[in-house]
Amino acid sequence: MPPKKDTTDQAAAPRFGRVKNNLKMGIVGLPNVGKSSLFNLLGDSADAQAENYPFCTIDPNETRCSVPDKRYKNLCDIWKPPSKYPAYLHLVDIAGLIKGASEGAGLGNAFLSHIQAVDGVFHVVRAFDSKEVTHVEDTIDPERDLDTITSELCKKDLAYVLSQREAREKDVKKNPTMKLPPMFFTVMDRCQEMLENNKPLAKGYDWLPLEVEKINELIPGCITLKPMVYLINCSKKSFVMGGNKYLAKIKAWIDNHGGGLAIPFSIEFEEELKALRKAGDVDGEKALLDTLNGRGSILPRIVKCGYKQLRLMYYFTAGEKEVRCWTVACGGAGPPAAG
Repeated sequence: MPPKKDTTDQAAAPRFGRVKNNLKMGIVGLPNVGKSSLFNLLGDSADAQAENYPFCTIDPNETRCSVPDKRYKNLCDIWKPPSKYPAYLHLVDIAGLIKGASEGAGLGNAFLSHIQAVDGVFHVVRAFDSKEVTHVEDTIDPERDLDTITSELCKKDLAYVLSQREAREKDVKKNPTMKLPPMFFTVMDRCQEMLENNKPLAKGYDWLPLEVEKINELIPGCITLKPMVYLINCSKKSFVMGGNKYLAKIKAWIDNHGGGLAIPFSIEFEEELKALRKAGDVDGEKALLDTLNGRGSILPRIVKCGYKQLRLMYYFTAGEKEVRCWTVACGGAGPPAAG
């Protein structure tokens, strides 16, 4: 299944969340689906613990990875400056969630709060069979796993929405001169109904710009408002062959739950490729890449996709002393990005 084309108009679409330059993507999923391994592959200096047992990651690890861009490379080749500064995507490796996480299972409340702190989500889904790599549910069922994560995120958001609503209504009771606007009830009622039906807030309704503003004001910490990219972790064999028995069902699930970007990739393949490059085995690297018939590593595509989903962009400055990419929020001006 090729990556689903993003048809969203980035400039016109309602923007939930923070509008800043220093945004982060969190890597989320069940235990043992490849989150920490992906984090280590992407990070420029990442060294997260990645083991074959649940909850090997507890505290979130953070790193950054440079955003691939031929234009930046060309500028560096032309100017050959002593200082080079690419654009970076900031990543957070978040511990695996399990069923019941929203009620505290598996340290779930702490892990969910880590997701609240990031600005976008890479949702890693396991789509490979392996006796060596255990699954927290003992069987491989990507649709069930997608349901589990979505349900836990919605339950966490529902508790947050209800608490924020209660706090606002208490303030009004204490001060008779205060009144909540009709928009408050419209937005909060709809959010509550959607979350009670396990519908993520960003996908289940076409929000008006004024409603987006009100949501950002009232419930900015909702996880299901964040942009999400589904990363489908396949076996090396199925990735090389370009087919996987789980992909059609995963695609159908995503389409039936508001749509979204889905990128099949293989931790197994990418780790082998990285090892060959680290060893300087040029022939081995070429032989491995030849099995993909020109497709190449998926990691650069994942990085670019995450950067775009955060609605970040950058511009270049170049000279004899340095070549630099300056990050700015889409729709923002250049000078503020440069300080």
